Parts: sequence; structure tokens; C-alpha cells
Amino acid sequence: MSKMFEMLKGGFEDALNYERGKKILRVKRVIIPEPPKHYNAENIKKLRSNLGMSQSDFALWLNVSLNTVKSWEQNVRTPSHSALRLLEFFERGYPFVKQIYNIPDEELIKAKF
Repeated sequence: MSKMFEMLKGGFEDALNYERGKKILRVKRVIIPEPPKHYNAENIKKLRSNLGMSQSDFALWLNVSLNTVKSWEQNVRTPSHSALRLLEFFERGYPFVKQIYNIPDEELIKAKF
């Protein structure tokens, strides 16, 4: 028998023994979040406005170009999945973002939600 077959057989035997309570296996649980919500041009403008940011400041925070933010807000382009997640972080709580970057409270932009 091949080495690969022996490895597979050993893995199946381990799984069976685990199910029968004869073997303890190391288990790692991974929680996968739901995909971020979709943000349209109006949502993005409203979010940025509520944060009291200019388009250029918003672009800097999101690490995208000013033209990218403009194109999102004009409904020319849609944010990538990673950008959607960042937008979600900002929407859910700017204080959360503040914690990541250790921004003192007195320097925090007061969001209007």
C-alpha cells in the first residue's frame, strides 16, 4: 500500500476512535462571520457625513484613493469585499476604530449616529 493510503487510513482510524470516545483529538473551532452588508452610494455618503469626515479624510482612513471614495459615492464603482468590511467597522462604532489606533478621546471625531 502507498504512503498516502496509510496516512488516510490512519486519519480515518483516528476519527473513528475519537467518535467512539477512545481517542482525544485537538480541536480548533473557527468562527466565520457573515459577509458584510452591501453599501450603496447613499449609504456611504451618509456614513461619511455622520462621521464628520471629508472625502479625502475618509479615503485616508480606509486606505483607498480619493477617486475611489468619489466613485463609490457617485455609484460609478462598488466597494470590494474588504472595503465593505471596513465600512462596516466604521458604521458599527467609530470608538472601536479609535481603540485599534489608540486615539485619545479628546481627538476622537464625534460620530452622529
